[in-house]
Amino acid sequence: MSDIEGVYEDLEADVSLEEFREAVEAKVEQMGGLADEETAAMLVAHEVGESEVGGVADVEPGMEEAKFVAKVIDIGEMRTFERDGEDEDGRVVNVEVADETGSIRAAFWDEHAEAAVEELEEGQVLRVKGRPKEGFSGVEVSVDDVEPDPDTEIDVQVSDTHTVEALSLGLSNVNLVGLVLDTDSVRTFDRDDGSEGKVSNLVLGDSTGRVRVTLWDEQADRSQELAAGDTVEVVDGYVRERDGTLELHVGNRGAVEEVDAEVEYVPESTPIETLEIGQTVDIAGVVRSADPKRTFDRDDGSEGQVRNIRVQDATGDIRVALWGEKADIDVGPGDEVALADVEIQDGWQDDLEASAGWQSTITVLESDSATGPDERDTGGSGDENAGLSAFAEGDTESTTEAGTDAGSATDGDADPVSADSADDPGDGEEIEFTGVVVQAGDPVVLDDGETTMSVVTDADVGLGEELTARGVVRDGRLEANDVF
Repeated sequence: MSDIEGVYEDLEADVSLEEFREAVEAKVEQMGGLADEETAAMLVAHEVGESEVGGVADVEPGMEEAKFVAKVIDIGEMRTFERDGEDEDGRVVNVEVADETGSIRAAFWDEHAEAAVEELEEGQVLRVKGRPKEGFSGVEVSVDDVEPDPDTEIDVQVSDTHTVEALSLGLSNVNLVGLVLDTDSVRTFDRDDGSEGKVSNLVLGDSTGRVRVTLWDEQADRSQELAAGDTVEVVDGYVRERDGTLELHVGNRGAVEEVDAEVEYVPESTPIETLEIGQTVDIAGVVRSADPKRTFDRDDGSEGQVRNIRVQDATGDIRVALWGEKADIDVGPGDEVALADVEIQDGWQDDLEASAGWQSTITVLESDSATGPDERDTGGSGDENAGLSAFAEGDTESTTEAGTDAGSATDGDADPVSADSADDPGDGEEIEFTGVVVQAGDPVVLDDGETTMSVVTDADVGLGEELTARGVVRDGRLEANDVF
């Protein structure tokens, strides 16, 4: 057995002995006689081992080279561009390839681009070698060499329309039909070039799950033209990752169109009795009670709003704080709701409560009332709760609970200051203030239902927690000596 064959046998890479010999000979020639065949074989084995990846998901920016096998999912159109200092235009075709671990965009240039258009077919399996880099919609590979691999089978479905479950990082040219679960307002921002951009969000669901859809610029206004319950098709979207979660993005090339289709969305939920502090979970149940919406002033001078509801399933109930635009959602006693991505926190009197912020999704599955939130009686009477479904079993209770997130004044041991005395406490005055945390930053902001107080403290507090701060007022803030 030759030295080359000995090194090859120890090599765990998908390369033939003939290809390995050729690479070793090239390495010997490259080294100009400074390395014998065995040394050159070891160098080649190291290079091959570094470039071989277990799957598409293992391809990362910064790798000098990556080799993998994947199936062609989508073939884009050829685009031409001018190269600096050259008469001949460049050509590129983006090809979406995937294996069981994920998908990635492969950029075919010039001669490879022409061959891709003329010879490639969707469903074909390729052996790809290229240079990974960070692209516009995730990691992509600039292809150096490619060849068909008809003997390898890859279990990836080639389809014009994707499901939520089938989305993977780097996927582009995505068409997805889903049910609108939630919509968001349009926000504007300034780009580095001085132009103004627009962005908004939808949440779509299908029988396999749900996904947040981010709409950019020309598509951003679609979130205001659609409503929960509409069925739409996302056309030519691309998948990105945010905070560890996949999102579907739609730019000016894509579209969101209403379609006449039946889409079933069945939310999965965590039983309320099993919830623990620190979890971000999905819950579902019937609204037992709903408080009026309350507004409060943040320390930066902006105005916030919050509304509290109590949701019950067959295992228990929990208070849910609806923050910001979520407080405007038309939901009231008797409505069946699904609440996704809510954060479980330590609430009033050591009771758990859920916080629904911008990242949360609230879907009314079935409404028990046609009236708006301001017309509903929020007293939590038995009549309102007479129609509760199997989500909730047991007695109802009043919705006017002490200690809601921006609710009424508590009746603890320390008497909270009155609205009159809290409007403008004297500088240097020693006071106690009891309220619920509506801002947990620096400073902490407490709300007693009638007024708010900024509290300077090092105490670790959470949103929705009811506490009393005792200290001296300085420049309109309470510098707390004790927080309990």
